Amino acid sequence: MSTQRTPSAATTSGVLRPRPTRGIVRVNGPNGRNGRVHGRVHSSRKPARYSSRKPARYSALNLFRRGLAHADWPRSWRGHDLAPSYDVVIVGAGVHGLATAYYLAANHGITNVAVLDKGYIGGGGSGRNTAIVRSNYLTPEGVRFYDRSVKLYEALAADLNFNVMFSQRGHLTLAHNDSSLRTMRWRAEVNKLEGVDSEVVGPAEVKKLVPFMDVSEDARYPILGALYHPPGGTIRHDAVNWGYARAADAHGVQIHQQTEVVGIDVDASRAQGERAGRVTGVTTTRGRIATPTVVNCTAGWSTLISDMVGVAMPIITSPLQAAVTEPVKVFLETVVVSGTLHVYVSQTDRGELVFGASVDPYPSYSMRGSLEFTEELAGHVLELMPSLAKLRVLRQWAGLCDMTPDYSPVMGVTPVEGFLVDVGWGTYGFKAGPVAGEAMAELVATGKTPEIIAAFDLARFAEGRLVGEKGAASVGH
Repeated sequence: MSTQRTPSAATTSGVLRPRPTRGIVRVNGPNGRNGRVHGRVHSSRKPARYSSRKPARYSALNLFRRGLAHADWPRSWRGHDLAPSYDVVIVGAGVHGLATAYYLAANHGITNVAVLDKGYIGGGGSGRNTAIVRSNYLTPEGVRFYDRSVKLYEALAADLNFNVMFSQRGHLTLAHNDSSLRTMRWRAEVNKLEGVDSEVVGPAEVKKLVPFMDVSEDARYPILGALYHPPGGTIRHDAVNWGYARAADAHGVQIHQQTEVVGIDVDASRAQGERAGRVTGVTTTRGRIATPTVVNCTAGWSTLISDMVGVAMPIITSPLQAAVTEPVKVFLETVVVSGTLHVYVSQTDRGELVFGASVDPYPSYSMRGSLEFTEELAGHVLELMPSLAKLRVLRQWAGLCDMTPDYSPVMGVTPVEGFLVDVGWGTYGFKAGPVAGEAMAELVATGKTPEIIAAFDLARFAEGRLVGEKGAASVGH
């Protein structure tokens, strides 16, 4: 039986206190840049906890036992009725929302959490991406951030007891001209300074890594070199989503699919100074929920949610398309990316080639594929690997990307107390799922912005502190 309580009894300003505390915290800087929020916390009651359970452990031995006993595996996560109140409401059941919920419960003991999604788990960008993971970014802030995510991904299967099929097969970013090669050397040096394994290699090394690549001088776009990043690779995005959902549910987090947020209640009477009010609840298609903390993890739909509380986001949503071919014998061991050709390709364990490009050149919420994309993509892939000419495309799809001016995310507090954002991920959000969830959970639990995401605050756009990652993130890879 689940227990509930009024959220305001143990929370203030969107910051959850897992134990009774008393004190004052203050805002410093525009829009609460340091992540602290106003309020006095004074409670004698412990936070409510929904029923947790010990999930069935996946192992060869348990598989053998259940096979002998003809016993079914239990459901990975449970369905719930919507409770009247929660300590934290997370909007978006993709990798960012589910990871935030999991780390809130696992790292901070906060389990009175609801994850809401208007569709199904992983139905947005978390289930439509091409599942490439890397940390060879351009800025020191970006490199440190994504490197932490790679490390979390490396241990994720063991942490969640769920095989996420992470294959660190290496990542090649090709340079076709002097300018690109200069950028690759720049990225390599920044990576090395941050302890990330990256180096610039020549055409001969590229040919060894990808024998089917055309590295001759006669190519239309000759390859002058490449940034080689051995820790990069691919992962199964569905497995990551399901693993986080299963683990969060086991800790008592409630996941509500088919539950659309249609409004967020803000108490404007609490507006003061730079604060524009305080969150008091959300309205969904299944009823109203009282909560002091809402975390926006909705990617392509992020501006629609932020508009509900009057917080403007410097984000434009555009479609990103991808395609997959029929399976063939595995021949491509690494991920190959060309920023000049706006294409990237990897091969799955089953043999399909997965292709992608940059975002469509117009804002839209459409998730339909187009013939123009397929034709252009095929032409660019054949520039790199002419031998693929007879492969057939099986299907194509699209997802939504929330692009910011500097190609870096927007994370942390906003002018509205209790409304936190984890958005602006463009084409690179899935890579950051674990570290973003870990950092946002820490922010919710402690009220302090973790150093690893401090550079990605909303106030940077007004103050001119952009984190320019276009040189490493301008292609959807």
